[in-house]
Formats: sequence, structure tokens, C-alpha cells
Amino acid sequence: MTTKLFSTVTSILWLSASLMLATPAQAQPSAAKNELILKILQIQRPAVETLAAMLAQQPAQQMMQQAGIALQTRVAADKREALAKDIQSDLKKYSDEVVPVVRERAVKLAPETIGKLLDDKFSEEELRDLIKVLESPVGRKFAQLNIDMQKALNEKLVAEMRPTVEPKVKALEASIAKRLGIQPAAVAAPISGAAPSMAPAKPAAK
Repeated sequence: MTTKLFSTVTSILWLSASLMLATPAQAQPSAAKNELILKILQIQRPAVETLAAMLAQQPAQQMMQQAGIALQTRVAADKREALAKDIQSDLKKYSDEVVPVVRERAVKLAPETIGKLLDDKFSEEELRDLIKVLESPVGRKFAQLNIDMQKALNEKLVAEMRPTVEPKVKALEASIAKRLGIQPAAVAAPISGAAPSMAPAKPAAK
């Protein structure tokens, strides 16, 4: 897909897959340790949901920026306000459909991604300390692990949500392009660093 939603984790996909194949199966945490991990995940749930929402909304935000430029340069002044409202409606529809689905899936993937990292990196005693005070030395260790946790969650979330999100992004891009009287750019490789763009076709009706 040509959006940042799927390009943010490109650099770790193959590495993570290789590590998963090379790493032997790990024992499940004890019931007590698992309870602590689940409690931490509950504390972290707002951050997980926020990350998922940001990832889901990135394509729409990019296209809104492009549409704003096109509105100013290709659309008659007396038509801009109405057209802008139509585009905002398209963006809201996309957000209403995609964000809750991605957010829900992120929460469900958290135990096997973030939870696994917590199990691997922290002892049961450390998890208890972490719940008590995140500003302690153990809390700083947890903070340093945030990047790895986000990468692990992003990898699974991107892989599983691609079939759901990609058609929505394409439909949104096509709808906005049609309203502006332009053509969506040719779709690049499924995963690339390029953001979606809209290529000029003909000026919008005056």
C-alpha cells in the first residue's frame, strides 16, 4: 500500500519474521505473572488505542493536505466551500469505518505483542514494581522498551489490517480525486515509502 500506515514498519517486517522463525517456542507465563501483564496492558490501553487511531488516520490526513492544495489551485473560489464540505464528509466516513476496527484489533493484538515483550523482559517482581511506580528504575526500563513494543504491535496490526484498510484508502482517494476532477496516481508496490498522490487530469468545472 502506498500510505504511511503500511510503510512505517517496512524496515522491521523481514527481520521480525526471521527472528520468529529462528526463536524456539517460549513457555507461557505463570498465572500470577500473566495477571500482572494483563493489568499493565489495561493501563497502557489508551496509548495503544491512540497509536492505532493515528496509524489509521494517516492516509486520510495526507490526502486532505493534497486536497487542500488542489482546492486552492484548481477549483473556482465560489465552489471551494461546498467541495471542502463534501471532502470532509468523505474523510469522516473513512475515519468512522476504519479507526474503530483498527483500534479494536490493536487492543486484541497487544497481549501477544506487547505482552510477550513484557514477559520476556520483566520478572514477576519487576512487573509488580512497574505497576506501583512507573517512575522507578524499572519504569525507566519499561519506557526504553516502548519503541520495541510499538514495533511489535505495528507489525502484527499492519499485516492483519491491510486487507481491510487498503480498499477503504483506495476508495477515499478515488472519491476525493473525482470531486476535484483529477486522477489518482498509479498505485505503487504494496509496501513503499511513498505517500499517495493525485495526478492532474483536467481542471475542475468553473
